[in-house]
Amino acid sequence: MSAKSYRRGYPVAVLVGIEQSQAAIWKIYSKVAKPEANILLGGARTDVKALYSFYEAIIDKLRPIVKEGVKSIIVAAPQKTNYSQDFLNHIKGHHRWLFQGDNKATFKQLAGSAVTHTQVSNIASLEEFKRSISDSTFEEAENLLEILEKRLNSTDTLVLFSLEEAENAIYSFNTQGTSKPEYLLLTDSYLAHEKRKVRLNRLMQIAQNKKIKTRVINKESPAGVRLNQFGGLAVCLLK
Repeated sequence: MSAKSYRRGYPVAVLVGIEQSQAAIWKIYSKVAKPEANILLGGARTDVKALYSFYEAIIDKLRPIVKEGVKSIIVAAPQKTNYSQDFLNHIKGHHRWLFQGDNKATFKQLAGSAVTHTQVSNIASLEEFKRSISDSTFEEAENLLEILEKRLNSTDTLVLFSLEEAENAIYSFNTQGTSKPEYLLLTDSYLAHEKRKVRLNRLMQIAQNKKIKTRVINKESPAGVRLNQFGGLAVCLLK
């Protein structure tokens, strides 16, 4: 795989920018931010039904991203507004699934506009944004540790720890009789120091294309420490 095809890097988080009458969803990768959706509010903010539909439309766009494994969500809104808090209150009231089980997500609020490319570039340069990303991904790693421990102790899941085994499992997926890869987990240290970089990048890209949950974990997080005990990489397969 060429460097160009993997220029965006690996998925890190989701950025939701909420304004008075619209919202923008961005996928944040390690090297770039990509626009995912733009949603318009079909009425005034004082219109309860319109606001409910607006929030539900945002959730509909977030749902597949979360199920792909990206569960760190940054919600940005202009200063001196309650847009982000109102949206989080909606989630707490109507979408408890985002706070429990394997779909458990982490949410952070950030002051600032994040609708246009320029606004996202500006907000991404802020130390507060970098800190929010770091905090949310660290919390997400704790959730991943719970999942990894469950998979390690489950008779319904096989966990593989070598690049070769990971390649065999992921490349053969979709063929009849093969087990379904559920997660591809690796530490940032493994990603940085693996000498077979082209093979690893290709594996990660194909895993993402096949909707396999692919997460790069901070080596210093509890999940990273646990994963490093097995070499820094793991694939969880549902038998």
